[in-house]
Amino acid sequence: MTTIHPHIKTRNYHAALLPSINLQRQQQLPFATSVRKQGSEGKQRRQFKKTSAVVVKCAKGIQDFIGGDLVRFDLGRWLSDVEEHKSLAIYSPHEGGYEGRYLNRLRYKGYQFLDLSARGLGDPETTLTKVHPVCPAHLGKQPIARWYFPPEVDYRLQMLPPNATGLVVWILEAKVLSKAELQFLVLLPTLRPKVRVIAECGNWRKFMWTPLKEIAGFPAKEGE
Repeated sequence: MTTIHPHIKTRNYHAALLPSINLQRQQQLPFATSVRKQGSEGKQRRQFKKTSAVVVKCAKGIQDFIGGDLVRFDLGRWLSDVEEHKSLAIYSPHEGGYEGRYLNRLRYKGYQFLDLSARGLGDPETTLTKVHPVCPAHLGKQPIARWYFPPEVDYRLQMLPPNATGLVVWILEAKVLSKAELQFLVLLPTLRPKVRVIAECGNWRKFMWTPLKEIAGFPAKEGE
């Protein structure tokens, strides 16, 4: 037993697995604190006042035994939402790494990936579905040149292996895109049926997602 206060005691855990950080409120134990007050004669007197302290303890959860950072219990719902909505806006923790669990599950289902950053993407419709020009840096010495590249999505769709389920367009830093650009990403799976869109639209305390059409400002259908 480790004593923190004469009236507060906590238990040491000697197991190999550390407890989780889920804190549970316990009963309040009274203890005495001293308060200094100045009397009428100008002298300070010490009075003891009874207060209460809250004792907390760490509780073990199922994630302490099976690896809560590796096993995600919402992967099934993640796969069904990708197939149902076809374009999702995701919010991941700032420290990163969690989105890789969901990306790998899509890869196990046979999806191929096209990773693009929203910064410098240009017009999404032109870059993804049309032949678009690219001007390389000339450094002030070479003449300004213009190269033409094939549509990114169409080119990747032609390169898909026969056993591939589809193509996932993963947009990084999609929070810088306008609503008009996000609306095109919502329509992209309609134009290219084998395409799914995942847009990183911000950060949150835990990994979460929502249909991209709700972020893009599409009007709700009748009956929803």
